Amino acid sequence: MMLATTAWAGGSEASLSTQATRAAASAATSTDRMIVKYRDVQSLPRSAAAAPLAADRMASLQAQGERYGVKMGHLRNNALGAHVLQLDRALSVQEAAALAAQLKAQDPAIEYAEPDRRLFPLMTPNDSQYSSQWDLYDATGGIRAPQAWDLSTGSGVTVAVIDTGYRPHADLAANIVAGYDFINDTAVANDGNARDSNPQDPGDWITSSEAASGTFQGCPVGDSSWHGTHVAGTVAAVTNNGTGVAGVAFNAKVQPARVLGKCGGYTSDIADAIIWTSGGTVSGVPANATPARVINLSLGGSGSCDTTSQNAINSARSRGTVVVVAAGNSNADAANFSPASCNGVVTVAATNRSGGRAYYSNYGAVVEVAAPGGDVRSSAANGILSTLNTGATTPGSDSYEYYQGTSMAAPHVAGVAALMIAKKPSATVDEVINALKSTARAFPATCTGCGTGIVDAEAAVRAMDGTPPPPGRTETEPNNSRTASNFQSTPGTISATMGSSTDQDWFSLDLAPGRTLTATMTPNASSDYDLYVYNSNGTLIGSSERGTGAVDTVSVTNTGSSTFKRYVRVIYYSGGTGATNGKYTLGLQW
Repeated sequence: MMLATTAWAGGSEASLSTQATRAAASAATSTDRMIVKYRDVQSLPRSAAAAPLAADRMASLQAQGERYGVKMGHLRNNALGAHVLQLDRALSVQEAAALAAQLKAQDPAIEYAEPDRRLFPLMTPNDSQYSSQWDLYDATGGIRAPQAWDLSTGSGVTVAVIDTGYRPHADLAANIVAGYDFINDTAVANDGNARDSNPQDPGDWITSSEAASGTFQGCPVGDSSWHGTHVAGTVAAVTNNGTGVAGVAFNAKVQPARVLGKCGGYTSDIADAIIWTSGGTVSGVPANATPARVINLSLGGSGSCDTTSQNAINSARSRGTVVVVAAGNSNADAANFSPASCNGVVTVAATNRSGGRAYYSNYGAVVEVAAPGGDVRSSAANGILSTLNTGATTPGSDSYEYYQGTSMAAPHVAGVAALMIAKKPSATVDEVINALKSTARAFPATCTGCGTGIVDAEAAVRAMDGTPPPPGRTETEPNNSRTASNFQSTPGTISATMGSSTDQDWFSLDLAPGRTLTATMTPNASSDYDLYVYNSNGTLIGSSERGTGAVDTVSVTNTGSSTFKRYVRVIYYSGGTGATNGKYTLGLQW
């Protein structure tokens, strides 16, 4: 049996049963590995991947292990100069932590000792194409990717997806660069060997008989997730090829680093992948010819950030690599999950199609920003559509499917970071992180503890070189009746003023058949204005009446076969008025 603490890869898994979810939690509570770092070993040469511990040190470790009824063997060394030890049986994470503390207390030469926790993907499925990718373009819940694509498409930037590996999907393969399979355990790897240069995903299914006893006892039963392929498609699916889906940074390259296999993956393997993909040296692994400027970690597990993960992240940051992490799918404080709680990362919460916090998303002070993660409970189409594979166990054919989770939110941010770096290659890690946070747009629905806002691709890219936003529009008075409405010929944002408590502002546009109008009204922080939409006859067809400072959003679709006029009305309810205190903006997208 070989388990360790959990890592997530995607989201609250709508496709998995409650029993499977509980099994994953159970698998996350034990481990059969330990990480021990001695103070006098700072790094290991490339040739020292399996160099054993000195006999006296191994004897000391064995003596302490006997107190817990375990024997320890030297498995390998990691890129941080620490030793990964294999236990002959699994301990609970609590027992393993107590053993680690005992090891450190008994030998002052030990810098740190900690359980080698196991992490898992965070996802949730359902099913196909760009018009279905609301997360990219929707005025309410999307990241405003189309506006950003006029400024940057990610050319010249590599994004590492540290996950389950990838499938050579026709809508993804052209954007893949050489990666590596970092899974050190043959059973977990499920591809017939341990570490190698092939990061393709062979499948991570678990059968009920496997979960009942043996190596994968207690692991969640389920089909193969193809999680890394889904995440990679969100980052950089091939675009403008007349088929499938679009990627956020579709001219960037994806470097797959495989760390998650059957029943998740170990922290020690994940740390090596972080170091290697960012251009660092890992014993026994060839040098990385295309180091990543951005790393996506749609994985995690319970417990605060461990030393191994933090040191690996620090190493990546020192080489100029931005590390983006999923906040987790437990509807809990992300401070209690790793690597979401590590310092120096971009921790991403998930929002639903309405722009509010997804029901499963973790939250809290460690979250920097939010991005679309989806919610498939009412409809698959409210999830995140990306590349996948039809295989229930081993690989099948290319497909597309809707998933939900913070695993789906994180690659949106990783993709935007790639757009930003392509725009300004000299940008520092903190410059990118600060711009992501400062340019995020206000939440259109409740998202407490979700960071500074929903990531805004256009604004973030513009922040890289100070490019001003396109010229705005201003309201033209008088427009206080339907017949005097301000006509809008193209989508955009209007700067307007509520002149008095009796003022009402009208706007109009022509909506083609099949098109959806989304009107978003953002008042000043001390005012409450309300939003209404009418059809060509003046009949009310949509409204939003939220409170002071809250964003009102209304979406209506022309289901007819002809183009019809639509009217948008903003009225005063309470708060400020006039040129100084009555300001608001009205976004119209269709």
